[in-house]
Amino acid sequence: MSRPTRVGLLITQAFVALTGLAGGIALIAGSVDPAWASVLTPPMSYLDGSPFRSYLIPGLLLIVVVAGVHAAGFFATIADSPWQLLAAAAGGFVCIIWIFVQMVYIPFSLLQAVYVAVGCLELGLTLLALGILHPLLHHHRSTFVPARPAHPGTRQG
Repeated sequence: MSRPTRVGLLITQAFVALTGLAGGIALIAGSVDPAWASVLTPPMSYLDGSPFRSYLIPGLLLIVVVAGVHAAGFFATIADSPWQLLAAAAGGFVCIIWIFVQMVYIPFSLLQAVYVAVGCLELGLTLLALGILHPLLHHHRSTFVPARPAHPGTRQG
């Protein structure tokens, strides 16, 4: 994996892991202490029609699923683990899926667009690390030589 791709993945994974952890803590704190709810959590009306009665479970899921997968990917990339690209791809998909599911219940916000873009960036960096541009950057001349008739004027076939 090239250095810019590796650094890009590390920055992306650290960003989502840290902001996912902070967001999850904020949702949990707002659920546990009603005094913080108006500051730390979206309006409770956003949960109407959802399977949740408070932001406690979404906060826990945000920490475990989104932040956890990105933290695992970050440490796998730091360690140059053979699982690093699988973890990076999983992180990109988790980020995008989290936002798509969130948008079913919560009206669109710029922050959602940012995290979809970050998830797409993570998937793009993963594809770069897997060498998706290799055929374009390293075009080799073919050694294929077309067959010629054995004798001029004869047909093969």
